[in-house]
Amino acid sequence: MLVCFRLGVWQWDRSQESSGTLQNLGYALQWPLFGLFIPFMYWRMWQLEKERRASEQPADAVGEAVVDEAPVLPAQPRRSPTEWRTAATQPVDDATAQYNSYLAALSARDGE
Repeated sequence: MLVCFRLGVWQWDRSQESSGTLQNLGYALQWPLFGLFIPFMYWRMWQLEKERRASEQPADAVGEAVVDEAPVLPAQPRRSPTEWRTAATQPVDDATAQYNSYLAALSARDGE
């Protein structure tokens, strides 16, 4: 932050010289804003983290009923290309078949 303010002062001095331009003046105003952006973002991230922690507290601590969260699904094991080909040839249910035909129609429409 101090470096950005120092760069702003340097650009201000450059803009006051005979070879100074409006670009130097613009940078003189811009560098302090860059310097203030860092503490602002730190403060903002701190506020968001504080809100996230408050929302993660158990509801019964506030006096409300605890709602069960959705179960976490286990990670799927990695499949070899042969396993993928085998899985692709297995029959699919009606909903998956409809979805696949819908995607094929969209793909065909995009190709036109």
